[in-house]
Amino acid sequence: MSTVTAPRNVWLASPVLLAVIASAWLLGLTAEFTGHAQWIHHHRLVTGDMSLAASLALLLLAWQVHIAAMMLPSSLPMIRLFARTAARQPHPGTAHGAFIGGYLLVWTAFGVGALTLHNAVLAAGHHWHWLAHRPEWLAGGALVLAGAFQFSGLKNACLRHCRHPGVFLMAHYRRGRLAALHLGLRHGLFCIGCCWALMLVMVVVGIANLAWMAPLALLMLYEKTGAYGDRVVKPVGIGLIVLGTLLLLAPEWTSVGHDHHGVHGH
Repeated sequence: MSTVTAPRNVWLASPVLLAVIASAWLLGLTAEFTGHAQWIHHHRLVTGDMSLAASLALLLLAWQVHIAAMMLPSSLPMIRLFARTAARQPHPGTAHGAFIGGYLLVWTAFGVGALTLHNAVLAAGHHWHWLAHRPEWLAGGALVLAGAFQFSGLKNACLRHCRHPGVFLMAHYRRGRLAALHLGLRHGLFCIGCCWALMLVMVVVGIANLAWMAPLALLMLYEKTGAYGDRVVKPVGIGLIVLGTLLLLAPEWTSVGHDHHGVHGH
């Protein structure tokens, strides 16, 4: 079993998964360019125009679109290798689905927690005027945090796992649908350990913000599957820290603070 999937094999996955990823990006692009981004933008979903239940349902749907667009591409090597391995067991299709379901469940839980925390910070901003008048603090702080995390041992350990799916499967693979679900949960936790800080930036700037969504998705894809993905981690960290510091100290030099939906409110 190969210990690492070459970048050229990333897209040799299930046509269904590729269609899901393409549809998620198409939906995001269409919503952005037709002026309907509020339907996938978490900052605008919770409004007085709909019930709380409907808002939460749309929020979860928007997050699933976001995960499909940003996280599924970088996990295709692991998903593809699992599918090949599980083909030898009974009910391989349901095992494959359970593995992907476990992965998505972990990221959904992360999204609910991150979005809830972010909304709590925004609500606090209405009472703390010093925060309401400094929107760059939230975005700048998220960028500095994401940059600093690029140098952490946890990032390095989780990135090694994501770059070597064969090693992970040889150590943890078991037959059966419940085992597949557990394996998907475990893989999702490693994936969050690798990318949570970058995804937190997306929560702050807005999950429908294509200007940030595209480059961060490409970054996470290359970190996990690129031939030199492990070598870009620290340079990217420096860049994020510099950008975040500029935003904190001189927000007028950037457009992030002025276009930042997440701090200005709904």
